[in-house]
Amino acid sequence: MRYEIVAEEGRAKSAHMETVHGVIETPVFMNVGTAAAIKGGLSSDDLVEIGTQVELSNTYHLHVRTGEKLIRELGGLHRFMNWKRPILTDSGGFQVFSLSGTGRKITEEGVYFRSHIDGRRIFMGPEESIRIQSMLGSTIAMAFDECPPALSERDYIEPSVERTTRWLLRCMEERKRLRSLPDTLNKEQLLFGINQGGILGDIRIRHAEEISALDLDGYAVGGLAVGESHEEMYRILDLVLPHLPREKPSYLMGVGTPENILEAVERGIDFFDCVYPTRNGRHGNVYTHQGKRNLLNLRYEKDHRPIEEGCLCPVCAGRRREDGSRSGGYSRAYIRHLLKARELLGLRLCVLHNLYFYNRLMEEIRESIRSGSFRDFKEKTLRSLSEGD
Repeated sequence: MRYEIVAEEGRAKSAHMETVHGVIETPVFMNVGTAAAIKGGLSSDDLVEIGTQVELSNTYHLHVRTGEKLIRELGGLHRFMNWKRPILTDSGGFQVFSLSGTGRKITEEGVYFRSHIDGRRIFMGPEESIRIQSMLGSTIAMAFDECPPALSERDYIEPSVERTTRWLLRCMEERKRLRSLPDTLNKEQLLFGINQGGILGDIRIRHAEEISALDLDGYAVGGLAVGESHEEMYRILDLVLPHLPREKPSYLMGVGTPENILEAVERGIDFFDCVYPTRNGRHGNVYTHQGKRNLLNLRYEKDHRPIEEGCLCPVCAGRRREDGSRSGGYSRAYIRHLLKARELLGLRLCVLHNLYFYNRLMEEIRESIRSGSFRDFKEKTLRSLSEGD
């Protein structure tokens, strides 16, 4: 990996990152394809067309459905989903949090819980998570961690974070072992560690310092956007990021809204992911530079305009022809009709537009940092985003 900061404005940074599967320009929003597919019917070709740099898939979900061994046999995740650009796989650690109601049991060895598909008992620890991600062959693997509820008490958070550090060391050892094997799919797989600590600043800082000393490929801030306020999230970022290596990529996991992204970029975050653009799109909520719109509203019943005027996504402007012209897009009225009629095309068009919007927003953020105008861009964009439905 080669990671080079090419522009800075305050703590905001824009970097050029070279990986075995291609270049990533940051800040970047990773498009979430949980089970190696974007919910909403988008293909890998669609992702290329709308400017996706990194696709994110879920270790746990691929483990319980299809399985990493079969994906490895079929050439790894890149070949499996016909995606040639970088992929980040999360570790399955978030499922330790989200599946807490399935008889979950956390031990020093790892976590026992039940599959949400068939109820079978599953064990996953640091070694299992890293082995699964190695078989998938992703560009970036995440260390296995526990994501405690953000508002948990200190007597729960502290031992949880200490165990997460021990798990991280085991992840590093397992990756080292796998790299030595002749049949490992991606010997250049990167490993990001995860900072935890709820909203307890002293624990967050101590943990950031501990994992920074391990010289990992990148560092994530996890355990946010899981119950705390936006103000608390920003406070934790202000505390933690000065204690993570600035010359390494930083990743805010599971965040967020366009507003969240702008605030976090200002504090120094490189990588983002969130299900908002796909989940909201499947419910008729679309993002624009003038805020979010709900296309199910009656006001759009006869609206012949595209979702966002001036938008060059395939939904608003149509496909690009060989001569550079556009085929023409779809109106708010038509997409509303599709949603009301429960036609899957309506969901697909909303998701396609939303992911284009997020990818384009990140491109505008990068341009503003590299031109020294990020602060003005942020303030202008935040004002504009407040005008939606």
